[in-house]
Amino acid sequence: MTYDVIVAGGGPVGLACTISLARDGRKVCVVERSPLSVLADPPFDGREIALTHHASNWLKDAGAWGEIPAESICPMHTARIETGAVGSPPLLFDAPAEGPDALGHLVANHLIRRALYRVAARTPGVEIRAGEGIETARHNARSARVTLTNGTKLDANLLVAADGRFSKLRDAAGIGAIVHDFGRSILVCRMHHPEPHAHTALQWFDEGQTIALLPIAPDGRDGASSSLVLTLPDDEIARLKTLEPEAFNAEITKRTHGRVGPMTLESPRCSYPLKAVYAHRFHAARFALIGDAAVGMHPITAHGFNLGLKGQEVLARAIHDGPGDAGAPSVLSKFARTHRLATAPLFAATNAIATVYTRDEAPFLAARKLGLAVANRLLPFKSAVTSMLMDRR
Repeated sequence: MTYDVIVAGGGPVGLACTISLARDGRKVCVVERSPLSVLADPPFDGREIALTHHASNWLKDAGAWGEIPAESICPMHTARIETGAVGSPPLLFDAPAEGPDALGHLVANHLIRRALYRVAARTPGVEIRAGEGIETARHNARSARVTLTNGTKLDANLLVAADGRFSKLRDAAGIGAIVHDFGRSILVCRMHHPEPHAHTALQWFDEGQTIALLPIAPDGRDGASSSLVLTLPDDEIARLKTLEPEAFNAEITKRTHGRVGPMTLESPRCSYPLKAVYAHRFHAARFALIGDAAVGMHPITAHGFNLGLKGQEVLARAIHDGPGDAGAPSVLSKFARTHRLATAPLFAATNAIATVYTRDEAPFLAARKLGLAVANRLLPFKSAVTSMLMDRR
């Protein structure tokens, strides 16, 4: 069974890559270990994705935006950054007065996955092999071959690994990675509260904890709902994940200092280790890395999917502009060079900010308070960050 490209991983970036390549006339096979029922209707995983305008436009062009329920899309009008005690002056980024009226849109990750699956499933040239894992992978200058767990062998001109930040295919290819372990875990869930969120995304670097409250689209009830993203040591997250709901509600209300009123859990609680990953190389012979397998960002910006989406676009464009062979060395070199230039500075800056803003020693506390105060007065800086958050290119 021969394809132009085999994509390993049916997550959102893997499916987006499959769609991009198939729309360009390529024969693509996506291999995903999860069963078809999970691909077709993914479970809630706690993650809310802050889609830039570029990402939203890509989803619209691909036909996936219309597969997301309109009532589940929440515009974000303001990004608010705080450090230290409640009441400290915040750093605010607002949507520009001249429009558009939103910095971006928040959409649940599982809804994006479902939408992309629906598009991929109806796209000519796409074959989806769900419920099958890759047992072995071989790729050299001539071809790429994978052997599935059921013994089936698939051949292609290119193997694309979209199997996550702890990619087994990346390891098997002998490609190392920078792993920045922050020694923390994050807990994500949805909380209901009586006070409105005003379509504001809050990132709060409190002493001893980091909290994000991301607005969720209204559902007609009184009050509002937000996605809680809480960063704490691993043992604290493990404790909170299994705490009785009433005790959990009380503790989260206390941790947020009641700033939006009493909070009530309204979803499963999910947790993830906080590790950022950057691959030493993005390609090998007839092999490419995309998504978190290439660059696994700290979730502080909530833009990991946006970066992964751009990475698969870069790969698809390099293949389109190449000699016709999806795995040609010139194609992969161009992809890797372009993607590295776009991601390396952002990865380094994000990790540096995350480190400074999560250290509670006195010099770090003073530095980050001063940093926010200065940044709030630098209009060119705020304009540049707003432009990056929106990404209308």
